[in-house]
Amino acid sequence: METLNKKTLWGFGVGNLGFGLISQILSAYLVFYATVILDMSGASIGILVSIGIIWDALSDPIMGYLSDLTRLKKYGRRHLYLLIGGIGSVVVNLGLWFIPASYTNLTKWLMMIVFVLLIKTFMTIYVTPYTALAAEISDDYTDRTRIQAVKTTFFLLGLFFATAFGMLVFFKSTPEYPIGQLNPKGYHMMAFFGSLVMLGSMISAYWSTKHLIPQLNSRILSNPSINVKTFFKEIRDSFKNSDFRAVVLGYLFTNIASALISTLGLHVYTYTFHLNNNGIAAIVATQLILSILSQPFWIKYSDKHEKSKAIKLGITLAIAGCLYFIATILLKDMIAGRVFYLLPFALLVGFGTGGLFTLPQAMVADTVDEQALKTGSRQEGVFYGTLTLCYKMSQSIAIFLLGFALDFLKFDANLSVQLESTVIGLSMLLAIGSIISLSLSFIAYLPYNLTKKRMQEIHLSIKKLKDADLK
Repeated sequence: METLNKKTLWGFGVGNLGFGLISQILSAYLVFYATVILDMSGASIGILVSIGIIWDALSDPIMGYLSDLTRLKKYGRRHLYLLIGGIGSVVVNLGLWFIPASYTNLTKWLMMIVFVLLIKTFMTIYVTPYTALAAEISDDYTDRTRIQAVKTTFFLLGLFFATAFGMLVFFKSTPEYPIGQLNPKGYHMMAFFGSLVMLGSMISAYWSTKHLIPQLNSRILSNPSINVKTFFKEIRDSFKNSDFRAVVLGYLFTNIASALISTLGLHVYTYTFHLNNNGIAAIVATQLILSILSQPFWIKYSDKHEKSKAIKLGITLAIAGCLYFIATILLKDMIAGRVFYLLPFALLVGFGTGGLFTLPQAMVADTVDEQALKTGSRQEGVFYGTLTLCYKMSQSIAIFLLGFALDFLKFDANLSVQLESTVIGLSMLLAIGSIISLSLSFIAYLPYNLTKKRMQEIHLSIKKLKDADLK
C-alpha cells in the first residue's frame, strides 16, 4: 500500500461523521421521541427498536461477506456500497421523524418499524464496507490506530452534533415548549440536518479513497464464489480465533453500557436531575469533546504499551466515572439543576470511552491479518460484520428489556415530575448496569495477546506467501 497521506486519512475519516450523527440520533432520541412525542408505550417501542437492531445485526455479516466477494474493477470490493448505502440513508432518515402524532398507535408503530428497518438496512450497506475498508488502506500497526482514531474523532463529532449541538440548536426553549426536547418541530429540523451531513460525509469517504481501488484489488488473496456453507464456515472460523473472540466479547459488553447511557440518559437527565436542554448539552458535549481530545493519547499509549493494555485503562476510567455517577444520584435533590456536579462523570467517561471507541476496531484489523496467515484469504467484511452482529444483538436485548423497564418502573410521559421510585430506579439501572457491563468487558479482553512484535512477524509471513504465489 502507498504511504497513508493526510488527505486520504482525513477525507476517509469524514465518512464516519454522517454515520455517527444518524446513529446517535436514533440511539439518543428515538425512544424518547416515541414515548413522549408520539405517546407510544415503552414496551411497544422497546419491541420495535429491538427488532430493528436484530435485523441490523443479522445483516452486518451478510453485507460484510458480500463485500468481501465483490470484484469490480471500477468500484473494488467496497466503494459501490458506500454510494448505495449513503444515498438510501439520506432519503429514509427524512421520513422517520415526520410521523404524525395524531395517527393511531398501530399506524404509528407500523410506519416506524418500516422506516427503522429501511434505515438500518441502508446504514449497514454503507458502514460495513466502510469499516472493512478502514482495515485495508494500511497494514502498519500504528497507522491502523491512527485511522481508527480519526474515524472515531468524526464519529464522536457526529454524536456531538446529534446530542450537545442538537439540544442547543434544535430543542431551544420556547414559551410554548419550555422544555425544548418536547417540541416536535425540533425533530423535523434535526432530520434535515442529519441527512445533509450524511450525504456530504459519504461523498468524502468515496472520493478520498477512490484512487486506492487498484491497490486494494491487488491485495486480494483469493477469489471465492458465493456459497452459503462457506459464509457460515467463515463466521464459525472467526470465533475460533481467540484474539478476535476476546475483542468481540469485550466490545459487546462496552456497547451494552453505551446502550444504557444512550437509551436512558435523556430520561435521567430530564427527570432525575431536572436539567434543561443547555444542561444536557453541557454534559454530553463535555463527554464527547474529551473523547475526541483523548485520541492522540490513545494512539501514543497503545503504541508504547500495546493496544490491550490501553483498552483496559479506558475501561477502568469509565468505571470510575460510573461510580461517581452513583454518588450524584444519592445527592440528586441537592444538585438538581446544577450541571457542574455532573461534569466529573462526563470527564472520566469521556476520556475512557475515547479509547473504547478506537482501539477495538484497530485490534480487529490485526486479527484479520492473523486469520489471513492461517487461511490464505482476507475477510475484513466478515470479521467486522460479525463484530457488529454480536454487539448489536446484545444491544437489542438490552434495549428490549429497557423498554419494559420504563413501564415496570412506572414512567409516565404525561407527568412533568415522575415518582421517586421511578427516577431512582432508572438512574441506578443506568449506573450499576454500566459498571457490570464494563467489568465484564475488562475480563473479556484478558486473553488478547497480539502485540506489535507479533504483528510484524505476521506481516512478514504474509508477504513471503504472496511473493511465493507470484512466482
